[in-house]
Amino acid sequence: MESDINPTDQHVDQVWDTPSHSEIVELTKAHVEAMEMTNDDVVWVQAGMHHVLLTTIGRKTGKEHKVALPTWKNQDGDRIVVASFAGATANPSWFINLKDKQANPKVKVQIQNGKYWSDAQILDSDERDETWQRLCADRAWYKTYQGKTDRVIPLVKLPVTEQIES
Repeated sequence: MESDINPTDQHVDQVWDTPSHSEIVELTKAHVEAMEMTNDDVVWVQAGMHHVLLTTIGRKTGKEHKVALPTWKNQDGDRIVVASFAGATANPSWFINLKDKQANPKVKVQIQNGKYWSDAQILDSDERDETWQRLCADRAWYKTYQGKTDRVIPLVKLPVTEQIES
């Protein structure tokens, strides 16, 4: 169960090839559909990592957008997601939408056995650097992704702001 994750026991070795950006988009669509249908570990824990279903509102369209993202917990137990898009040169769409606080004053986060609203926080300076180091110690491939792009890969903290009753 997702809530049983110990923030100090999240090490995952990469035993897969990173998909292409177009493959990531297609895999994510299928993953979102599966996450909306079941709470089964087979769906919510992929490649040894728990995932969240993040819903943002499009800053231009005003429509809901959903993305499945691996999550990692910091030392305080807050969920962290990484806007890496496997080292793409531009930030992923979900992150660009999330940054727009007018369209997304809070975001909906679905976890394996529940949902909550979050006042998503983009980490910066020392907090970002410290979190990045800890994250990469558990998931070294993010350093590889950072090496593929000139942008600093953003980290987003998704604290629980308000529980959503099912």
